[in-house]
Amino acid sequence: MLQQLASTQFASSKLASPQFAPPAATPQHPVQQTAAAVTRLERSAQPGTSERPLYLLLISLHGLIRGQQLELGRDADTGGQTKYVVELAKALAQQPHVEQVDLVTRLVVDAAVSDDYAQPIEPLGEHCRIVRLPAGPEAYIAKEQLWPYLGNFADTLHAWLKQQPRWPDLIHTHYADAGYVGVRLANLTGLPLVHTGHSLGRDKTRRLLAVGMAIEQIEARYHMIERISAEEDTLSHASLVITSTRNEIESQYELYDYYTPEKMAVIPPGTDLQQFFPPSPEPAAADPSPIQQEINKFLADPTKPMILALSRADERKNIIALLEAFGQEPRLKALANLVIVMGNRDDIRELHEGAQHVLTEILLVIDALDLYGVVALPKHHQSSEVPAIYRSATASRGVFVNPALTEPFGLTLLEAAASGLPLVATDNGGPVDILGNCRNGLLVDPTDRVAIASALLAILEDPQLWARYSQQGLINIARYYSWEAHASRYLTAIRPIIEQHRPPERPPASGRIRQSFDRAIFTAVDNTLLGDDEGLEALVKVITAHRRAFMFGVATGRRLDSVLMLLKRKAIPAPDILITSLGTEIYYTGQLFTDVAWNRHINHAWTPQVLKRVMDEIPGLTLQPKSEQSRYKLSYYYDAAHAPPIEDIHGLLHQQELSVNATYSFGQYLDIVPARASKGQALRYVASQYEIPLEQILVTGGSGGDEDMLRGNTLGVVVANRHQEELANLSEWQQVYFAAGAHSWGILDAIHHYNFFQRMSCSVA
Repeated sequence: MLQQLASTQFASSKLASPQFAPPAATPQHPVQQTAAAVTRLERSAQPGTSERPLYLLLISLHGLIRGQQLELGRDADTGGQTKYVVELAKALAQQPHVEQVDLVTRLVVDAAVSDDYAQPIEPLGEHCRIVRLPAGPEAYIAKEQLWPYLGNFADTLHAWLKQQPRWPDLIHTHYADAGYVGVRLANLTGLPLVHTGHSLGRDKTRRLLAVGMAIEQIEARYHMIERISAEEDTLSHASLVITSTRNEIESQYELYDYYTPEKMAVIPPGTDLQQFFPPSPEPAAADPSPIQQEINKFLADPTKPMILALSRADERKNIIALLEAFGQEPRLKALANLVIVMGNRDDIRELHEGAQHVLTEILLVIDALDLYGVVALPKHHQSSEVPAIYRSATASRGVFVNPALTEPFGLTLLEAAASGLPLVATDNGGPVDILGNCRNGLLVDPTDRVAIASALLAILEDPQLWARYSQQGLINIARYYSWEAHASRYLTAIRPIIEQHRPPERPPASGRIRQSFDRAIFTAVDNTLLGDDEGLEALVKVITAHRRAFMFGVATGRRLDSVLMLLKRKAIPAPDILITSLGTEIYYTGQLFTDVAWNRHINHAWTPQVLKRVMDEIPGLTLQPKSEQSRYKLSYYYDAAHAPPIEDIHGLLHQQELSVNATYSFGQYLDIVPARASKGQALRYVASQYEIPLEQILVTGGSGGDEDMLRGNTLGVVVANRHQEELANLSEWQQVYFAAGAHSWGILDAIHHYNFFQRMSCSVA
C-alpha cells in the first residue's frame, strides 16, 4: 500500500509558483464582481516571492471525503467538516506560494459505499490531492469506533511521510480524532501543529446532559473521555487553533483546561462563489429542473415564495420547531411554501435511529397540522443540485432558515447568502457572526416558535427589506467569506509559526549501529523483563541464540546507571539501544553514545522549574530521591489516599499551560517529562533512524508507563503481572496481545504468538 502511494509523490520542492487561469466566464452577478475585487486586493498583499513554497498537510479522518459529489447529510459524520476540508485544501493549493497540499483521510473499502473512497490517491487539482491510508477495518465505520485504530493510523502516516520528497511545513488537524494523530506526529517530527475542532466534546457533553442523557450513556455511545482527553492534548500542543467564530472561542473552548485564547484565530470558512451565485435575471426556463420537479410534486402552488431549510436529519437542527412555527401561523401558510431538504432516503425505516426519529416526527407534525400541499420533503437530491435549489428559492423571493439549537458555524448560511437569499437564523453560535458581517437577515431564539414565524413574515411581507437583505448578502459574502480571502488570512496566520520551526536533527554518525536489522525487540524492565528469574534465563537463551538477527532494545523509566547495574547483575546481553528515564534519553551501546539530537528535540517548551513549583502545591505527591530524577524527568511518589485523581492533575497541568507528558505507573509513581518525550516516541524515533518497520518491532510492557509504546503498528504485548490492569484499556486496540505468561515468560509467549523470528523480512535500505 505505501509503495503504491509513494509512487505518486509530488514534484520537486523547486517547483515554480503556479500560474492560474482566469475564470471560465466573465462574472455577471454582483457577488462574482465583488469576489473578483476582493481577490485582486488579497493577491496584492501576498508575501514576496523570496519565501520558499509551502507543503501543507491536512488530516481529517472520519466521514466520507472525496473531491466531487460529497454525500453531505448521509450520516452524522458526513456533514460540513468534510466539505470544509476539501474546499480548504483546494483554496490553499491555488495560492501563489503553496507548492503542495495533501488532505489525508481514511481508506474505506466497503461495498456499501462508493469505490471512490477506496482509491489511495485522488487529485483535487494542480498541487492538491486526497491521500487515503488504512486505519482499522476496511469497512466504513462511525467516528466513535475509530479510537482503537488511531495509533495505527499515526504510524502509517508517519511511514508514508518519510517516503515523500520532503517533510510538510505544517500539520493541520480537523476534529479530535485527527488531533490525536497530529499530536503524535508533531511530537515525533517536531513539525508545528495547527488544529480546528469543528465541534468539541465538552460542549457536546453539556448539551447531551441538558436533554436528559446520562453520563454512562454518553460515554458508551460517544467515547467522550477519550475524545476530551485528545482535545486537551491537542490544545496543549497546537501552535494555533483556528475557529470560525469568536463565539466558538468564548463559549466552547473556554470549557477546556488548556484554554489559551491568545493562540486562537478566527478565520471564517468561505464558500465557492463560482458554484453559489444568484439566479439570472432572465425568465426561468419553461421546464423545471429535476430537483425542482421533485419539490413541486409536494406543493399545491409551487409559485409561492419558498422558505428553504437544508440540514441533516438531526434533532439538534430543530426542524420540528420550524415546522410547527410555520404550521401554526396562518399568514405564513397562506403566503409561502416550506421546503425541507434533509439528505437522501429510500425508506425511513432503513435509516439510523436518530434520522428515523426526526423524519418520522416531521411526518407526524405535517399530518397533525394538515400541511399537505404547503410543505415539501424531497427524498433524493444530488449535491450538484444544491446550488440550483438555493437559486430557485431566491427566484421565488423566498428566505433561507437555519433554526438549529446551536450552530458552530453554518456553511449553508454562506451558500444561501451567496445565492441572494435573505436569512433567518439561530442566535446561538456562528450565525451571530455571519449575520453581523453580512447584515442580510434576522437572528431568532430557536426555541421561540412565534419569533421564528414573525421573522420569516417580516422579510417575506416587505419587498424592500427582502431586496436590501439580498443585496447586502451578495456584497458582504464576497468581502468576508470567499475561499480566496480565507486562504490568504490562513497563510498570514501560519507563516510566523512555520518560520519559527526548527526540524529535528539526525543523530551523529559515530553513534549509529553499523549492522543493519530488519526487526527488533524492545522491552520494559521492571515487572516485564524482570520478575521471574527462571523465565529471564529462558529468554536470555533465546536472545543469545538469535542475537545477530534482530536489534535488542530496552526502554525503562530508570536512569542509565541504574539500568546498567541491573543488566550486569542479571547477566542480560547488552542491548543495542537503551531508552532510559522514561524516553528522555537514548543511548547507542558499545561506547554508550547519547543521542544529543533527541535531547534537543524534546527540550521544546520544557520548563522544569515552573513545573516543580506547580507540582509542589499538589497534596499527596512526594519528590523521589535525586537518584530517580534526571534533566528531563521529574519523578514523584503518588499517595492515592491524599492526592487528587490523576485526571485532575492532568487538568491542572493544562490550566497552567504546561505542555508535558505525565505518566502514572505501578500504582505509586508519577513521572513528568517533556511533551515530546515518552518511551513510545523515543522508540519510534529510533525505528525511523534505522529504517526498521514498526510492524517488525516486538514491544513488551506491563504498566501504564508502557502504554504509548504498545499503541500503533508495533507488535505489542502486555505481559501478565500485578500491574497489567493499568493497560486494560488497550484490550480494544488493534495489534496488542495480552500474554498468559508472566514477566519474561510473557515475552517468550509473544515471540511465539507473533512467530517473530520467522516473520517475512522487510527490505533494509
